[in-house]
Amino acid sequence: MTKVKICGIQRVEVLQSMVHLPIDWIGFVFAKSRRQVTAEQAAKLISDYRSCAKASHTQAALTVGVYVNPTFDEVEQGVRISGLDVVQLHGQESAAFCRTIKDKLNVQVFKAFPAPIHDKDSPAFIFADYIGIVDGVLLDTVLPNAEGGTGLTFDWTVLPDYISYANEHELPLLVAGGLNQDNVGHLIEDYQPFGVDVSSGVESDGQKDFEKIKKFVERVKQA
Repeated sequence: MTKVKICGIQRVEVLQSMVHLPIDWIGFVFAKSRRQVTAEQAAKLISDYRSCAKASHTQAALTVGVYVNPTFDEVEQGVRISGLDVVQLHGQESAAFCRTIKDKLNVQVFKAFPAPIHDKDSPAFIFADYIGIVDGVLLDTVLPNAEGGTGLTFDWTVLPDYISYANEHELPLLVAGGLNQDNVGHLIEDYQPFGVDVSSGVESDGQKDFEKIKKFVERVKQA
């Protein structure tokens, strides 16, 4: 069954409302963004969420911190303060940097890549150096001067080759970029990615909307 990541959480009320939903990852943005939180804010949110999940006898989702071209010290501080389970690197981070984060901080590492837009962007060209190092990869829509979070889809017809290559190398692949309750079912039915990642698609007026989150998750699990 396709896994779900809800990214860009900023309010504890949203987290508490999500406790009973079958969500696999919740994401906190540490990079510059209108959804950015500090390590201290994330720590409080994560603590409250885990306490609520424990009290409700439900399995807490894994927590993900999203970074763009950070230094090791920035990530180390974020992990130490907030207790993240996963570090998602959304810039031009090398495979060597990913390995350092994974080995020294004892966390899982996801590496995000821009959706393929050039002929040379074969699965091997993009993913090969990271196989055996990262715990998952993510394809997202990227525009000039933006490292994701665009709210726009990319051309999904490129996905079969990438999903096939990722599956062959036991590399979980998540799809992001412009997903919402209306289109995620089509994505899953047509391409069967390992997981999906949503942020703006479950927002109203720039804030996470529980009803949209619920409908998104329901549509994923139905598909």
